[in-house]
Amino acid sequence: MVEVQFRFREDEAVNDPAVTVDSFGDQTNATAVRIEPGDDARELLPHLDRLSLVEVSFPAWTDGRGYSSARLLREAGYQGEMRAVGDLVIDMLSHLRRCGFDAFAPDHALNEQDAQTAFDRWENVYQATAVDGRQAIWAKRHG
Repeated sequence: MVEVQFRFREDEAVNDPAVTVDSFGDQTNATAVRIEPGDDARELLPHLDRLSLVEVSFPAWTDGRGYSSARLLREAGYQGEMRAVGDLVIDMLSHLRRCGFDAFAPDHALNEQDAQTAFDRWENVYQATAVDGRQAIWAKRHG
């Protein structure tokens, strides 16, 4: 299990071992899955009701494929814990939250105050998402 540094959920943390996307379909008792870069998150869509944890791996902060996986699953209705794992840096945090991540397990602990500043940085956004429900700034101006 990875060490979660930040979690924005009221329910109990999920500690089930995460299996790979490839093996998830064959394991009918699995409730946690880990998405690696290159995995197709759409393979999980028929199984959202049995998932309690989706870990998305960021082996390098420069690899942004995990953002798309999270947003796709959230917009499809996934309500469980969505955990970003790996090479997470402060500049990623607010964007990860907007895509649907609600738990963060960085490889190296992040400064708590800097992280909170990052999570709270932008009150207004340019793109609306179904994930955080914030209205895009253009829609506020042209309501």
